[in-house]
Amino acid sequence: MEQKKFDLNSLIGFALIFAIVMWMMYENAPSDDQAKSKKAPTEQQKTAEVNPSQVVPQAADTTATDSLKLAGLQRQLGSFAYSGTLESAADKYTVLENDLMIIKVANKGGQVVEATLKNYERFHKGSADPVKLITNQNAKFNLALATRDNRVLNTADLYFEPSLSKSGTDQILTMRLKAGPDQFLEYKYVLKQGHYMMDFDVRSQGLSQVLDSSKPIELDWQLKTTRNEKSIDYENRYTEVVYEYEGGKDDYLSQGSDQSSTEEDVSWIAYKQHFFTSILLTETPFKTADLASNDLVGKTADSTYTKAFRAKAPLALRNGEVDYKMNWYYGPADYKILNNYDRNLDEIIPLGWGIFGWINKFIFVPLFGLLSSFLAYGIAIIVFTILIKVLMSPVTYKSFLSQAKMKVMRPELMELNEKFKKDPMKRQQETMKLYQKAGVNPMAGCIPALIQLPFLYASFQFFPSAIELRQKSFLWADDLSSYDAVVNLPFYIPLYGDHISLFPILAAIAIFFYMKMTTGDQVISQPPQEGMPDMAKIMKIMIYVSPLMMLFFFNNYGSGLSLYNLVSNLITIAIMVVIKKYVVDEQKIHAKIQENKLKPKKQSKFQARMQELMEQAEAQKAEREKQRKRK
Repeated sequence: MEQKKFDLNSLIGFALIFAIVMWMMYENAPSDDQAKSKKAPTEQQKTAEVNPSQVVPQAADTTATDSLKLAGLQRQLGSFAYSGTLESAADKYTVLENDLMIIKVANKGGQVVEATLKNYERFHKGSADPVKLITNQNAKFNLALATRDNRVLNTADLYFEPSLSKSGTDQILTMRLKAGPDQFLEYKYVLKQGHYMMDFDVRSQGLSQVLDSSKPIELDWQLKTTRNEKSIDYENRYTEVVYEYEGGKDDYLSQGSDQSSTEEDVSWIAYKQHFFTSILLTETPFKTADLASNDLVGKTADSTYTKAFRAKAPLALRNGEVDYKMNWYYGPADYKILNNYDRNLDEIIPLGWGIFGWINKFIFVPLFGLLSSFLAYGIAIIVFTILIKVLMSPVTYKSFLSQAKMKVMRPELMELNEKFKKDPMKRQQETMKLYQKAGVNPMAGCIPALIQLPFLYASFQFFPSAIELRQKSFLWADDLSSYDAVVNLPFYIPLYGDHISLFPILAAIAIFFYMKMTTGDQVISQPPQEGMPDMAKIMKIMIYVSPLMMLFFFNNYGSGLSLYNLVSNLITIAIMVVIKKYVVDEQKIHAKIQENKLKPKKQSKFQARMQELMEQAEAQKAEREKQRKRK
């Protein structure tokens, strides 16, 4: 009975694919510290309904007399004490509202103190809290003003005077920090209907005699990102700082625990959460920007926040004045919405680089968008997977056909292995001659598998970024963007988690049977090389280890990705069975190979060169053997 061994070329290709997939999974796996820190989010403080045109008091200070207040402001603020009137110094805010969001801007600091998205809810059972990107003092926007009298005043501590008006459907809020009747620093907010993007202009008038023109105004923007999703470690994995610099380049701070970077000519900075983002854009790029990201998950018992972000940048003065056209974006991290702004903001969505990004942008995003427009999201994933597999079916067929050819040639290869058992060089030469005569390419089984690899990697980028799946249910999964726990464990298993997800189990089973079938077809007569491990045994171990490793990684991934992999492997198994039973005829393949052997074959330049090199190596070996015998 012939001994079954594995083709080295197919084995190398399979091992390469396995290694790359495992690397992708490992890179996206949560750390133990993150996974151990899962806790229920704290309840967000309720905010009363307000009319957009109202200026609403937050808290009134009645502990001091009016004269004492103004005297204290004069000593503290110098020239800017002009803004310290009782009306503006009260803790009040102004509300801007459109069909998508509610923005509250405080008199103190003239900054946004609450940004609520109307059409999105936090994941919290038993409540319907809207997503609030800014709330409970988790954000700070400050300009440090250096004055001619050697003071450094922080706008976050000063009181602006609001003025709200309308232009058509646009709401315009002007916030002025005054140093005199015609001397002021102004923030101008313009909120339009149907947009998450808000205009934000920063300019000054008459401050050339107040500000020290030798020193730039230091902008400081901070944000602690609030947890909004079911799994805090999964959300934290995709929470990062993304930015554009040097005229169109984009980059991000690594998703590690604490990261920082200094960049030049920065045109926008995004504090991206998993499915939402806060962005500051500027038409005049910041000359430099110091960016920092600090991981908060696992550092505290409170699981309200995921990361703390900070950006510091100088604003240049021109003739003693400042004038910057900027924008604020508070909204979903949705590829289609961000791409429509034509500001390169689609790069905030991590769809992958190079060919992986192209596959996502030009195939996955439009195709899934079309299907999900008229199908339930779970069904859309299934149909989407079927179409992708049908698209790749010619490549799959080529791979199976190559495996069938190698299987038919097994007896002849075994004969060559036995005949030249003690002469590896000669055995390799004769094997190549046999392949050439038979018209068989031993690498043909690896190439189709490598062609499919970019689609596999693209899916690992696409599904975690698809906001369409957020809080959409299918079968037992209540949220296709998060894990589908069917059992919650009273303890934590490292790498696995504190729950059992069902879709990953089914996907792992499908992967096991797929590998069982494909590795069986990759068996040929290549004997183990001297001094090398028995690759057949290693492959048998991988059949069991690979699904187990995938099971551990997928347990904490979004169930939409697990569903995709389950369906993908089931379809591949079905296609393979059909091809083997009804398409590939081994007898016809054998007859074709024998026919090819009788035809004269012209070597390509590459084949001729390889043959020449092998003959030279053989001659050199023979010469060395002669010299050894003479000695």
